[in-house]
Amino acid sequence: MADPVADSSAPASKTVDEITRDLDVDVRVGLSTAQVQRRVLEHGRNVLETDEEESLVMKFLEQFKNPLNMLLMASGGVSVLMGHLDDAISIVVALTIVVTVAFVQEYRSEKTLDALKSLVPPRCHVIRGGTTQELEASELVPGDVILIATGDRVPADGRLVEAVDLDIDESSLTGETHPVTKHTAPLQQAHLHPIAERRNLVYMGTLVRAGHGKAVVYGTGRSTEFGAVFEVVDSVEERKTPLQARMDTLANQLSMASMAVIGVIVLIGAIQGQPVFKMLQIGVSLAVAAIPEGLPICVTVTLALGVMRMASRHAILKKLPAVEALGCTNILCVDKTGTLTTNQMTALAVYVVNAADAVWPLDGNRGADPATTSLLLTGVLCNNAELVGTDVVGQATEGALLLAAAAPNVGLSTAVRLDHPRLEEVPFSSETKFMAVRCGDAAGSTWHVKGMAEAIVARCSRLQTDRLETRTMADADRQHVLAKMTTLAQQGLRVLALAKGPAMDDLVFLGLVGISDPPRPGVRATVAALAATGVTTLMLTGDAKETAGAIARQVGILDDATNDAFFCAGAELEGLPDDLLQERLRLARVFYRTCPTHKLQIVRVAQAMGAQVAMTGDGVNDAPALKAADIGIAMGTTGTDVSKEAADMILLDDNLGTILYAMAEAKGIYHNITHFLRFQLSTSVAALSLIAFTTLFGLPNPLNAMQILWINIIMDGPPAQSLGVEPVDSDVLQEGPRAREVPIITRTMLKRVLVSASLIVAGTLYVFVDELDDAWNVSRRDHTMSFTTFVLFDMFNALSCRSETKSVFAIGLLSNKAFCAAVGASLLGQLMVIYVPFLQAAFQTEELSLGDLAYMTAIASSVLVVDELRKWTESTAGRWGRPWPAKPRKKRTKSYEYAAPRDEHTDGLLPR
Repeated sequence: MADPVADSSAPASKTVDEITRDLDVDVRVGLSTAQVQRRVLEHGRNVLETDEEESLVMKFLEQFKNPLNMLLMASGGVSVLMGHLDDAISIVVALTIVVTVAFVQEYRSEKTLDALKSLVPPRCHVIRGGTTQELEASELVPGDVILIATGDRVPADGRLVEAVDLDIDESSLTGETHPVTKHTAPLQQAHLHPIAERRNLVYMGTLVRAGHGKAVVYGTGRSTEFGAVFEVVDSVEERKTPLQARMDTLANQLSMASMAVIGVIVLIGAIQGQPVFKMLQIGVSLAVAAIPEGLPICVTVTLALGVMRMASRHAILKKLPAVEALGCTNILCVDKTGTLTTNQMTALAVYVVNAADAVWPLDGNRGADPATTSLLLTGVLCNNAELVGTDVVGQATEGALLLAAAAPNVGLSTAVRLDHPRLEEVPFSSETKFMAVRCGDAAGSTWHVKGMAEAIVARCSRLQTDRLETRTMADADRQHVLAKMTTLAQQGLRVLALAKGPAMDDLVFLGLVGISDPPRPGVRATVAALAATGVTTLMLTGDAKETAGAIARQVGILDDATNDAFFCAGAELEGLPDDLLQERLRLARVFYRTCPTHKLQIVRVAQAMGAQVAMTGDGVNDAPALKAADIGIAMGTTGTDVSKEAADMILLDDNLGTILYAMAEAKGIYHNITHFLRFQLSTSVAALSLIAFTTLFGLPNPLNAMQILWINIIMDGPPAQSLGVEPVDSDVLQEGPRAREVPIITRTMLKRVLVSASLIVAGTLYVFVDELDDAWNVSRRDHTMSFTTFVLFDMFNALSCRSETKSVFAIGLLSNKAFCAAVGASLLGQLMVIYVPFLQAAFQTEELSLGDLAYMTAIASSVLVVDELRKWTESTAGRWGRPWPAKPRKKRTKSYEYAAPRDEHTDGLLPR
């Protein structure tokens, strides 16, 4: 027996006798028990197997390998050793939240392969030893003869040896929505046909819509087309989101900074003659304090709140980091059917020969005319679909004809079939390209035919005009009809020709019907809005070039659908080296006749060019690309379970416009995280600088241990966390995508952190030194004044961090209610620390006068005033030009593909 082949072009090109001889089987008898046993040992079971699954405990422990998590663990250990239990507890809370969320995300993502396995039917009918048996599908082997009928899911890849009116829905594999009519004839040059056009084959996991058939299995398990998709999905490694990459980089930077702090302080202390252990203890304490343990909590909470807001807008995020990844997307790969279009076939236009040579709309507004009624009557009779209310049972194309005929202005229901009983049927095939039925009527019988225009007009000797007059159909008439067909096809319509007559070679041409899967409302505006923000939309579809081009033009992906440079066939991608692939991707916007491997290839090439890729899809064929993309987006209504499990985000309403909202939310979330980080770093740097400065230069410490603890609570607590829930700025969507190479701490942020920290340190030291007596003795009042000044600086600094570019008065002082509540609670707590006796004892404070509070408030507000002046200066320069010459910036030599608008928050480092 020949080995079963993974490439289905070989079985498709062979005759029935050749395939049965190669597989050593008689289709009437099937395999013997001995043959089955040998082939099970040789080829294994018909299942999609994965590697041995790792235990849940190991998966959970692996989450601790994250650099930031490891740094937090190290700092927690140091905190315990030094008796700082409060720091240790906050670190444990942060780790618990972050690790648990990451574990749940990974566990859910692994369900993709389980969903693929579920497509393998549990039982099937097979002929073995001369009898028909019902077996587990997993027991099938190459050479088995399977029987399939309406409603069955195909259990393995097979070569058809019998096909009776057999229609199979292969949309889950190929992405094509129309059921495929199957036959048994061999294909010439089958290797040139994509799998969607190999009509003598059936594929595992596809669904039988009509008819019945018999096939010889040639591929099982991973040797099937579904197995190939499974293998790709299994081998695709998930990429880190830009936020995850930035957090890893930040963790490494903080680690190096912490070691530098320890080294410098210990070295200076040793030079001054201080005890090495004491200086080491101080250095480690400062380094641990520098770690923003509240950052993982803030990121998690901010992302989670963003997920909740998106859910209210019909976008479900399965992985929290994927929220932020949307903000970096500059390539959006979309499937045509069901994403850009409604996936509902509608008859839009009809052409019958008329004096005006006009195409008539089928919109229900025109009155019924005899020619249209005659044409649609043939459409109802030459039709196997049914209407249940307004729902179509059967092929969508045939359903579109029934719905057009049933419209009030025509009034033809399927009941007319009772007056024209069917006597004979010739099913549609890829060779004849038409379907025909012979129906009884008053004249005896009449053939009613529908199909491709080329096939129909070749059989017509006469044509019918709009006045129901018939005349001879000349060659010029045939050319004119084909030209009309081309015109309709270029409008994105699927064109059917209809005819009737006493014999199949003596037909009367009735007319053409244009059927459309129209674009979804608002898709064109969405594509335009995406382009305005630097996002390039690519169409990836299994459809033909003409249909794909017409839809791409209608939705705004293409301005010129006649330029071949904008199109690329899936077959063109095969065998091309990477440099040529990238060259094709720079120009092409529509990729047609694509299969799962082509879509995956396009995603990976775009990523190799420096792009951040989002991919939408709804079928099993989209799963590999969905998983490989930086963010996979599945359709919630029409999507398969496999596509939903492979994706990071699910659009419950299948509305592409929801992605726009999600992108705005994602950009807002990233800004909120940077606002939090700026506040926390400026507070941390200020506290470290204040303590390090006074310690290294032998000055009294302006803050005691309890006061430092209180400041640390503010730095990581509600005031800081509330920055993560700042409402999304309405201008945020106009920003271009961020480059993933840009670190989360940019030069611009670092400058602002240092300016704020310098003001806080200078102001606090000024108040502290001003309060000291001539002997530099420190009193409770001195500590209380410096402590309160630092806290007030912190509150004003938090206020300035709510926006990087807009004044707090422009965004609204009360627009973030959580922030107002958090700051209010912090100020109330500070007043209690100053005025409540038992808290005075704990924090070593004393009462201050109203004048003292006003004095400190005036000094602390300087951090807000300086930042407001900076924002005003930048906004004025943006409106009127720079008030002074800008400093020349060093020319960057690194370039990226896909230009996008400049974004102030990335220092202009965007893909180009």
